[in-house]
Amino acid sequence: MARDLKYTRNIGIMAHIDAGKTTTSERILFYTGKTHKLGEVHDGAATMDWMVQEQERGITITSAATTAFWKYNNETYQINLIDTPGHVDFTVEVERSLRVLDGAVATFCAVGRVQPQSETVWRQADKYRVPKIAYVNKMDRVGADFFAVVDEMHEKLGANALPICIPIGSEDKFAGIIDLVSQKAIYYDQDCKELVNYELKEIPAEMMAEVEEWRGKLLEAVAEYDDRILQKFFDDPDLITEEEIIAALRKATIDMAVVPICCGSSFKNKGVQFLLDSVMRYLPSPLDVEEVKGTDPQTDAEVTRKPSASEPFCALVFKIATDPFVGRLAFLRAYSGKLDAGTYILNTRSGKKERVARLYQMHSNKQNPIEFVEAGDICAAVGFKELRTGDTICSEGNPIVLESISFPDPVIGLAVEPKTQKDLDKLGVALGKLAEEDPTFTVRSDHETGQTVISGMGELHLEVIVDRLKREFGVEINQGAPQVNYKETIRGTVQHREVFKKQTGGRGKFADIIVEISPADEGVTGLQFVDQVKGGNVPREYIPAVEKGFKSAMANGVLAGFEVPALKVTLLDGSFHPVDSDALSFEICARMAFRHALPKANPILLEPVMALEVVTPEDYMGDVISDLNKRRGQITNMDSKSNARIVKAEVPLSEQFGYVTVLRTISSGRATSSMEFSHYAELPANLAKEVIEKSGGSKRFDEDDE
Repeated sequence: MARDLKYTRNIGIMAHIDAGKTTTSERILFYTGKTHKLGEVHDGAATMDWMVQEQERGITITSAATTAFWKYNNETYQINLIDTPGHVDFTVEVERSLRVLDGAVATFCAVGRVQPQSETVWRQADKYRVPKIAYVNKMDRVGADFFAVVDEMHEKLGANALPICIPIGSEDKFAGIIDLVSQKAIYYDQDCKELVNYELKEIPAEMMAEVEEWRGKLLEAVAEYDDRILQKFFDDPDLITEEEIIAALRKATIDMAVVPICCGSSFKNKGVQFLLDSVMRYLPSPLDVEEVKGTDPQTDAEVTRKPSASEPFCALVFKIATDPFVGRLAFLRAYSGKLDAGTYILNTRSGKKERVARLYQMHSNKQNPIEFVEAGDICAAVGFKELRTGDTICSEGNPIVLESISFPDPVIGLAVEPKTQKDLDKLGVALGKLAEEDPTFTVRSDHETGQTVISGMGELHLEVIVDRLKREFGVEINQGAPQVNYKETIRGTVQHREVFKKQTGGRGKFADIIVEISPADEGVTGLQFVDQVKGGNVPREYIPAVEKGFKSAMANGVLAGFEVPALKVTLLDGSFHPVDSDALSFEICARMAFRHALPKANPILLEPVMALEVVTPEDYMGDVISDLNKRRGQITNMDSKSNARIVKAEVPLSEQFGYVTVLRTISSGRATSSMEFSHYAELPANLAKEVIEKSGGSKRFDEDDE
């Protein structure tokens, strides 16, 4: 019998670093009876942080999935939970998790409030239209302020944040919460290790006025969504039932019109059960989500699939992981239909059939075998040969391609080499597996030096990769200094004629093209190729070869060999030889034209600029700002939050290496910082000269590429 999807919740926990995501996940596992011992992050014993690197650092690196069950309203609900990282270097994990989830719990620290990474994950959730409920954690800490978080959510996130409970006391006096819907006070016993560690009481008299104020705001927001409630709201608000409020609030949350907010302290075991109830109440089941849209690969027509087991099967692969015991695991979110273990499916990217050997339900890094997976479920599969992150798999007779996942480009590189010959073979295999797992991690060979360069999203990201190479794959490596991934572009426009002629006895090579090379139009990435050849001067069959030549040449710019991300090439004219011309001649001719013309078009280097946020006590403000000025930083905003100052700045990545250590030194360890990639900007001429000289300059292009 098919499971009722109404009782399934696919949710993720997302937040800034240190807001308490993993601790909240641990409590959810404990209260749902999945684990019988509370795992703590600071002890390195959290179930969801299973990697050695996570336990040592006390941070989440990889998103871990698990399944738990929760009883609500006498029904058992299945929760597929994904705990995501908060650190910006691992933003890809959040991106791919949100792509397949139906709802998210955005966790905020009651002291830190809305932090930069909170804004990033919030935007990611909005991008994939994921409904959210907010959870304000750490209400027991000094400086905790629930209502300040609500205000900041309105200001910084533009969210219609709506408290559904308010705290009883705060800091060390935080005793519990008042449920504004049922109008009951819930007092928690933090020392009680039972599953029910709370009792319901009447609302304290001194808090009645505050409760009425916030309940009024809640009813007002809900009344906009339900005409019946609106009528009662004007006649007699006391007649509005609890069920009516929940139904209207659920509808508003799924429509992303409001964000319900609850609060608690996960570490002190307060407020987690209420959060679970709220997830069941307000977040969507797979049935509440719109039917999934995709395209038919054969006709490019739009196709839809309803979230039902009777529909043809389709699923999205959102993550590839390597397990030492079972091999390559492909994490899937099934959107429609049913998939049995041992059957064949179609991979629409490669167009090949693949066999699903086994299916597993995941619990962190452990696998529980299951016979089949149905619409709305999340599982892991084994047996695939060619699956990648973002692939769609479906039943053979009903092909569909779902929207893939977009990933940011890596910004920082590191040269690595194996210590011994024995490590050489192992290194290639290990890097291949890691690049498969993580789309923001890339491996390339530098043509000039022959070095292997690995690139990622930040220093921490590469540090974890190097650590995994040692521990998981047993590869010892030497590593060079981190390198910034610069890019190249042009500011001018140039017309150029390139003739490629080669005679070696017998059939020769000949191609002749006239092109105009200019900066790409606004918002265009990659090669923008325009064909304006008249009268067949360049035969039709050779024009794709010209385009291909320019496209391949863009991987290595003319200044220092960095990628050219965008370029406009207009093919104006040319000529050919009836015997000697072929596609390869025109491709080589295009590559030569790129190398000869670009130096005349005012080429410049671009560098990645990071958005940095520093939170510092007032005393160290001057030192922090003067240090940022030294690093070519531009201050964009300064703000105060209780007794700390917040400095926002844009700083080039090349100046940021080792910044965390310097900041600790100048602020006696009291300031914190977080940064994320912002944009590419022009590198000043004196620094560009250094980078070009270091890379061997333009001399590599002096010889013709024949």
